Amino acid sequence: MDTLLYCLCAGAGWATFVYTLRLLRRHPTPARRALCVSLGTFGVGATLAIPPLAASIEASLGLPNLARVLAHGCAMTIAAAAEHMLLYLALPAAQAAARTRRWVWITAGAYLVMVALYAHTLGYDQPVQLTVEYATDPAVSAYLLILVTVGFFAYCIDISRLCWKFARICGRPWLRRGLRITATGATVAMLYSTNKIVYLVAYWSGLQPSGEREITAVLVTVSALLMMIGLTIPAWGPLMPLTRRWDDLRAYRRLRPLWHDLTAALPELELDPELRRPLVAVRDIDYALARRVAEIRDGRLALRPFLDARVTQTAETLAEQAGLADDDRLATIEAAQLAFGLRAHRAGVTAAYPQPAEGPHRSADGYAGEITWLARVTTAYHQSPVVAATLDATEGFAAAAPSQAVGDPRQ
Repeated sequence: MDTLLYCLCAGAGWATFVYTLRLLRRHPTPARRALCVSLGTFGVGATLAIPPLAASIEASLGLPNLARVLAHGCAMTIAAAAEHMLLYLALPAAQAAARTRRWVWITAGAYLVMVALYAHTLGYDQPVQLTVEYATDPAVSAYLLILVTVGFFAYCIDISRLCWKFARICGRPWLRRGLRITATGATVAMLYSTNKIVYLVAYWSGLQPSGEREITAVLVTVSALLMMIGLTIPAWGPLMPLTRRWDDLRAYRRLRPLWHDLTAALPELELDPELRRPLVAVRDIDYALARRVAEIRDGRLALRPFLDARVTQTAETLAEQAGLADDDRLATIEAAQLAFGLRAHRAGVTAAYPQPAEGPHRSADGYAGEITWLARVTTAYHQSPVVAATLDATEGFAAAAPSQAVGDPRQ
């Protein structure tokens, strides 16, 4: 079974390496370069781990355990490259480079010690394998402990932490999913390390449990496949038609609270009332989503005379007190403006201190980024306590005054 599983890993590794290499050639970045190194090294390591091939390499060179040592070196390189990629996604380039160099030195030093321990075992009268069955040998135990602690535990804990942390703030849905899948794969890799340590302790205690090799093969396969999917799905996930339609449908539903209030206050915004029928919208979700995005944007333009600069200042202060930053802060401020604008529009009162004219938020990711941004604004509009607090604090700003009241709130 382990031969079949390692063959599956090797095939998947080489296929994903070729795919990411094409992406790298189109758009070279440090993160993609690290991903290519990780997947290419994985292909090499998984190939070397195939038992018949490993046995033939070792027999031809007369060096027992050589393929295993090389495969373990590949495993440590994979972890280092994945860490490198995540650091460049999560941190400024200079800071990511500094942390990457530190990890490289730690990994290289640990692997050199492992090679020295391996070389030491070559001098034994009776050959040993670098497996848990020979754990009572100090050199073998030290070798395996370095592998699982530095090669897996240290990296996988940090990889999992970075993935979960970055996924919480990431605005791109497929990148967020990929990070979560990668974190799950890193967690399975930690189970691999735990399994090794449990067997080491068992053999040192005089027990001889079986099944470690089969368990290892399963955990390595599951972890590797999850991490390969997680690291590459941001590139190929959006290309799948079914998932694209599902994402569009979710975005369409997420935008509903803000869209509903805008079109209720400004019915002229809605050009195709047939889209209110769920089956009609689902049948042509691309068009339905595009209409909803356009109507929200048109609604904001229509509310411009009712947007008050004092509301923006109040929302900024409350957002800062709530600890909001970056896009969350900006989306909450825009949501507060729209909520106040709707209230002022219903009262028929234009702003005493008009909000300076500004263009709509433009995302670097184009239309997909615009949908993500409006979904963030809608969530804040519907759920944020900062928006509610802003409306409470600015309630008097929309009080009707003779000089400000307009005859028809739809004009």
